[in-house]
Amino acid sequence: MEDRKGKFLIIDDEPDMCWALEHILRKNGGLARKALGGMEARTFIKSECFRLVFLDAKLPDIEGLELARQIREMDSKLPIILVSGYFYRDDVAVQKALDEGLICDFIAKPYSNDEIIMAIKRWQSF
Repeated sequence: MEDRKGKFLIIDDEPDMCWALEHILRKNGGLARKALGGMEARTFIKSECFRLVFLDAKLPDIEGLELARQIREMDSKLPIILVSGYFYRDDVAVQKALDEGLICDFIAKPYSNDEIIMAIKRWQSF
């Protein structure tokens, strides 16, 4: 089985958002795999190991929180950070997902490079 140390999964249907996150991760020594939807993401999670998932809240084929539930069933220890331009941290659905451990963190779009780096540092030893 592969080592999780530097491999991240970015799940977002916007290629520009994937590119931005991937650029931040690579600049900081991480490898990234991109998935544009839930089906592709599930395939990657079944066949590869990841250190952390950055998950968009709105995808064309599934809601982000539903995909988080599916990911949690596949890998209960994989940290998932919900990234959204639709929700806010104090949104009821986000708070519930955080409280239940469905997601480990939340970052609002647009985000800064520092927000991403700080989130990685918070969860690097997970």
